[in-house]
Amino acid sequence: MTETPRTRVGATPAGRRQLRRALATAAVDLFAANGYEATTIDDIAAAAGVGRRTFFRYFDSKDDVLFANHDEIVAEMEQVFETADPGRDPIEVATAAVSLVLESYAAELDVSLKRFSLTRTVPSLRDKEVATVDRYQRVLARYLQDRFAAAGDEAATLRAAVAAAAIAAANNHVLRRWLRSGGRDDIAAAATEAFTLVADAFRTSGGKSSGEAEPEPGTVVAVLSTATPLHEVVTRIGAALREAEPR
Repeated sequence: MTETPRTRVGATPAGRRQLRRALATAAVDLFAANGYEATTIDDIAAAAGVGRRTFFRYFDSKDDVLFANHDEIVAEMEQVFETADPGRDPIEVATAAVSLVLESYAAELDVSLKRFSLTRTVPSLRDKEVATVDRYQRVLARYLQDRFAAAGDEAATLRAAVAAAAIAAANNHVLRRWLRSGGRDDIAAAATEAFTLVADAFRTSGGKSSGEAEPEPGTVVAVLSTATPLHEVVTRIGAALREAEPR
């Protein structure tokens, strides 16, 4: 009886995702146990049960392997934008999309905590993290610019850039606070609070609808009137988020 040939793990899309994550998990564990500099690509490949050539089919360097799911998250964010209801508030759509980042970290707590520790101590990994956040922000800005421009906003490009920066700042605040707690904080509740603040701020900066309640004096929403320059929005949101940091 002839046996059916076994399919290689990396021969299917699901298999490739599985292998990428196996390499990433092996890398994080080795970095944490032996140190980033002491860990070689051969070490990572061997721990994942593959060869050096296979590693380079998935990643260009050790830096890349730590953010293995980055491309997947970007693709999922773009899918959210493509399928979003055109009548939905674009800021709410954008915050829903960037929440995928938080969900991916929460789904792999051990890896996330080890990665957080590494990015605080290895400069090249910190640089890679910054580049990753920048890409998320650019994806958000492109979507928001298209929506704002379609609505006839003459400042669509600027407003989109500022809104994307504010959303990224809120996301980073929630993520880092959650990581510092060791993953014990309620990341979903914190995200809802932070993203609501951003949505309210930009909704107010665009004008208050009739019948809408006045914001409480002294809040971020209250100070963002229609006359507030857009570049001040991120500054004020950032200040509010820093004020909410645990002492």
